Formats: sequence, C-alpha cells, structure tokens
Amino acid sequence: MNPQAKLISISSLLLGTTITISSSHWMMAWTGLEINTLAILPLISNPHHPRAIEAATKYFLVQAAASTLLLFSSTTNALFTGQWDITQLTHPTSCLLLTTAISIKLGLVPFHFWFPEVLQGSSLMTSLLLTTAMKFPPITLLLMASPSLNFTLLTTMAIASAALGGWMGLNQTQIRKILAFSSISHLGWMTIIIIYNPKLTLITFYLYCMMTAATLLTLKTTKILKLSTMMTAWTKIPSLSATLMLALLSLAGLPPLTGFLPKWLIIQELTKQEMTPTATIIALLSLLGLFFYLRLAYCATITLPPNSSNYMKQWRTNKPVNTLTATLTTMTITLLPFSPMILSML
Repeated sequence: MNPQAKLISISSLLLGTTITISSSHWMMAWTGLEINTLAILPLISNPHHPRAIEAATKYFLVQAAASTLLLFSSTTNALFTGQWDITQLTHPTSCLLLTTAISIKLGLVPFHFWFPEVLQGSSLMTSLLLTTAMKFPPITLLLMASPSLNFTLLTTMAIASAALGGWMGLNQTQIRKILAFSSISHLGWMTIIIIYNPKLTLITFYLYCMMTAATLLTLKTTKILKLSTMMTAWTKIPSLSATLMLALLSLAGLPPLTGFLPKWLIIQELTKQEMTPTATIIALLSLLGLFFYLRLAYCATITLPPNSSNYMKQWRTNKPVNTLTATLTTMTITLLPFSPMILSML
C-alpha cells in the first residue's frame, strides 16, 4: 500500500475516534464513526485478494446499516424530547434503536455474523485494528448512554454473546476466526456490567485490547494463521511460542495471569448487585472459551516431535522480537499483582 495512503487512513482513524469519544452531540459522534468506517476500508481491502474485497464490502454494508440506525435513533429522540445530547437519550424507541446500532457496530449477538468473516478476510495488523481501536468509539457511546438503556436486553445479549463466542470457537481451525469469537465473548463480559460499573467496562476493554494486541503481534512475528502452522512454529522462535501460550491463557482468564483480573472484578460486582445466578452462568460459559484457548496453547507449545502432523518444520530465525510485542506480552502475563493499583482507578 502507498505510504501516503496508509498515513491518510491511519490519521483519519485517529481523527474519527477522537471526534466520537470527545463529542456530546449525536451528529458529531455519528460523523466520527463515519470517518472511522471510511478510513478502515482501504486497510481491509489492501491485499487486493477476493477474500479481502469481500471482507471490505461486508464491513461497509454492515457499518452503513448500523450508522443509519444510530442516526435514526438520535433523530427520533430529538423529535420527541428536543435533545441532541448523548447523555439525554430518554425515548424508549431511541434507546432500543441505539442498543441495536451499537450491537451491530461491536458485533454483539445476534448481530455478530459479519465479524468473523471480516476478520478472516483481513491481514493480522488490520485484524488488530478491528478488534481493538475500532471497538473503542462504539463502547464509549454505549458507556455514555448506558443509564437509559434497557437492562434486561443488555444482559440477555451479553450472556448470548458469551455463550456463542465460546461455542462457535470450539470447531475453528483458523486463528483469526478463533480470535473473532473470543472478541464476541469478551464483549459479552463488558456489556453485562456496563450499567452497574461503567469504569469496570473500560478497564476490561483496555486489558482485552492489551492482551489481543500481544497475541496478534506475536502471531504476526511467527507468521501463524491456522492451527496446523501453529503446531510447527515452535522451531522458529521457541521463547516467543512459550510466551504466546501464556498470552492465550491470559485471554482465557486463568489466574495468576492478567486476564483473570477483569473476570474476577466483574463476577464480584455482579454478586454485589445480587445477580449471583447471572454471575454463575457467565462464569460457566467462560469454560467454553477456556477449552479453545487451551487447544491453541497446546498446539503452540506442547505438540513437539514425534507427532502425527506431516507439516515441514520451519527454520529457526534470528529475527529480534519487536520491543512493543515484548512489552505487551510481559504486561499480559504479569499485571495481576498490580490489581490494587488498578482497583484504585475504579
């Protein structure tokens, strides 16, 4: 891709995100989301492969539908209440439309269908943007409007997302699709707590972004795209394969890794709000995700020869690991002891 075009796309992404998260007027928030959508399209379709073009088309159509619903929701609210302020969304129809629009943008169940397909058609670095940076503006809007949203609907969608994200990831062999369903599952955890403790949703989102970035950057360094290549990639950079296993287990939420912290805090908060059955259900559903993370971790490090795979072993490389990858991986593994400091932010 032309460096100038890439610079314009990245700058537009930053601009769109900044406009959306800093605005209090619906029209400005909508404008920021539109800039974001248009800026990411060249990055998705960059490889000039039919799969990439298909992914860009799907992404554009879905995001356009979500933006239309968002605009319709804010206009309906302004028509009935005279308010364009994001925090003043009070009309029931507008609240329902907004929940639908943001769910489509994030990929929450039952509007998740586009997300795994788009991620599968994108490169690893574009997948990183789609799973982290592109989720930030919709999460911010959901956060600002959360006091007026329907609690039952959000809880139902959150539990369905956690269930489907875990269930659909079980039979996947493509790493990007597995990470897409992982993202859907994590979004369920963030959504379930957003009404009671919005700051906890943000901390969960930040930690999720950090863990996903560490995983995807590691996969990019080792050039792993599917399970069969993951089984033989340990010969390339053995130390990085070992840390990849820990990063995946951190995403699964196993103690004593960083990923355990948000799940622990969310279950604690749900219990405080006397929602013990909900906390129990979502904790049990996380076991589905744990299974496919364990399978990934097993493929990454434990399938040493002799084994039944007929794939060629890869040559060991002396390529140095990126400093950013090393830093993110370390944080993904070791942040749990800092939980008192993180808790002080709540």
